[in-house]
Amino acid sequence: MRSRDVAFWKEAIRDKIESIMENNTWVLVDLPPGCKSLGNKWIFKRKMKVDGSVDKFKARLVIQGFRQKEGIDYFDTYAPVARITSIRLLISLASIHNIVIHQMDVRTAFLNGDLMERCT
Repeated sequence: MRSRDVAFWKEAIRDKIESIMENNTWVLVDLPPGCKSLGNKWIFKRKMKVDGSVDKFKARLVIQGFRQKEGIDYFDTYAPVARITSIRLLISLASIHNIVIHQMDVRTAFLNGDLMERCT
C-alpha cells in the first residue's frame, strides 16, 4: 500500500469485495468449536496492454490453504484449468471447421463449485 498506484489498488480491492458481496459468495458463520480459521492475503497484479501500458489493476483475495491437512480440512482438490494441448486442439478444430472463437475472462468462475468442509 506504499505504491504510488495505491488508489488503483484500493479500487481493485473495492471491486473485488463488491463482486463477492453481490454474488453472495460468503456467508458469515460462527467457527465450530476446536477449529482455527485460515489466514488470507491479497494478491495484486497489473494487466498490461500490448503496447506495455497498464490495462487494469486486479486484486484477488486468497486463502492460505497450505495450513490445511488432507483428510481433515479437505478431501479432494481440483484445478479447473485447461492444458495447453487441449486449447491447441480446440483452436485447430475451429480453424478446420471455420468456427469463430471468442475469448473471455470469467471473474467469478469459482462460484459454481460446491464446497463442503469439516473440522476435527
